[in-house]
Amino acid sequence: MISGNIICPDKYDLSQPKFQTAFAFLKRDDLTTLPEGWVELENGVRASVQHYATMPVSEPKYETHERFLDIQFMAAGEEWIGCTGRKGLCVETPYNAENDITFYKTPAVHGGVYLKAGDFAVFAPEAAHQPRCAAAEAMPVVKIVAQVPV
Repeated sequence: MISGNIICPDKYDLSQPKFQTAFAFLKRDDLTTLPEGWVELENGVRASVQHYATMPVSEPKYETHERFLDIQFMAAGEEWIGCTGRKGLCVETPYNAENDITFYKTPAVHGGVYLKAGDFAVFAPEAAHQPRCAAAEAMPVVKIVAQVPV
């Protein structure tokens, strides 16, 4: 699944070197053993290695980024990620430039994607997403979020 808006499709050419850098990293065999934290890659790409337990869908907030596109990759476990366009959402926490993130209230109407180990979803700046949601039940996961500069 790739989520974005047709007004800026050139940002999402997955054959660009920056995307190839991200996907090459996500194909590593040792992702589940990496310690939590940031890994700086080439072409301005960085990856956040995350270990956590998913939570009820009512807890995580929707988020967007300005400077990066997220490739959310499940290395272990499963997760449901809410998604919707950012246009018209109610800001809950204004943009934090240091962390490149804005948080929103959950919209009345939204969709989602279910990821299991080996799956990924790409979220452009125009696509709000709600990561860390439990699918059937809460469980520990290892997720890598590759951030690709737009």
